Amino acid sequence: MAATIEIIDLCKNFGLLRAAQNISFTAYQGEVIALLGPNGAGKSTLMNMITGYLAPTSGEIKILGRDISSAPLDAKNQIGFLPEGSPLYPDMSVKDFLSYMAELRGLFKEEKKTRLQKIAADAKITDIWTQKIETLSKGYLRRVGFAQSLLSDPPILLLDEPTDGLDPNQKEHIRKMIRDMAPDKTIIISTHLLDEAETIATRIILMSRGEIKADGTLDQILRKNRAASLEDVFKKLTGEEK
Repeated sequence: MAATIEIIDLCKNFGLLRAAQNISFTAYQGEVIALLGPNGAGKSTLMNMITGYLAPTSGEIKILGRDISSAPLDAKNQIGFLPEGSPLYPDMSVKDFLSYMAELRGLFKEEKKTRLQKIAADAKITDIWTQKIETLSKGYLRRVGFAQSLLSDPPILLLDEPTDGLDPNQKEHIRKMIRDMAPDKTIIISTHLLDEAETIATRIILMSRGEIKADGTLDQILRKNRAASLEDVFKKLTGEEK
């Protein structure tokens, strides 16, 4: 099976701060990978580099076999991205915002209309369709941000804290959507929630201080670290409590 994402010796420095150090891994279609780690582990920095938002200090990123540095637009067209904080346009309605984002992704007329209807239903945002974004709760903001990442039905999804701010029912809804989409996509989520990594990820990449500390299925990581729980591994490899 061909790789969808290849990360090779990736580093990112902000002055003296080493936000990512020699990160390497390969991802494939059908995988749901949880980037698990405490705040400041480098998860968001890594996602921003994969999307092309941040340039790495060194290393390579390949999306569907093409180097993102030499073919940035081709690579970005394959990715749906939910960034941290759901940056949206507060003075637009949900409908107008998603319609605008759909057109930026090359969707027009009937194709756009059909896709918007499906995304609104899937993300359960039809009841706020005409509301201004500035009036929405944090949970709805997150769901609108999630919806925009799905508009072009990309083969790769990068979701930075996708359930942040959601109530338990909303969290389960988003997690179910991720599981249902997984066979046809490569999905990477960043999270600090152990239960999220355990319940929806087929693979966990544990990060701390810009480095990968563990990479594998939950069972593989537990066996390798001779641990009874992911919480024990988290504490052992990051030095932090959960």
